[in-house]
Amino acid sequence: MRNRISLVVFLVVVIGGGLAIGSVTRPDGWYAALAKPSFNPPNWIFAPVWTILYVLVAVAGWRTFRRDAGGAAMKLWAAQLVLNFLWSPVFFAAHWIGAALAVVSALLVTILAFVAATWVVDRPAAWMFVPYAAWVAFAALLNASILVLN
Repeated sequence: MRNRISLVVFLVVVIGGGLAIGSVTRPDGWYAALAKPSFNPPNWIFAPVWTILYVLVAVAGWRTFRRDAGGAAMKLWAAQLVLNFLWSPVFFAAHWIGAALAVVSALLVTILAFVAATWVVDRPAAWMFVPYAAWVAFAALLNASILVLN
């Protein structure tokens, strides 16, 4: 029972936190006016993709927490969540495209470090971060392109 409760807590924190930040820092007129690269996806795609990724992030974090709550992998997991939650306010609220690129780049490095840290001890948790790493790499490319174009 305690494992189920902790899983629910991880899901609520990650999905709830991501959705809350996303709803407060939605793209606005500033974002609409930016020049964007041809590969910029439509706005509607972001919410479903992030929701799926947040489920994977939460489950990977829960698995890591159960295995070693104070270990290096858990610290990397927590760091990536902070960076993840930081990006939208930096980009959409503060309009700091360059700083957002630094945040998303640090996020990608932290995600990859988490994959490396969990690869041997919890391969499923590591694999859960692979699509996340791919999406964040794409987000970093998109962020860099917007920076160059604007």
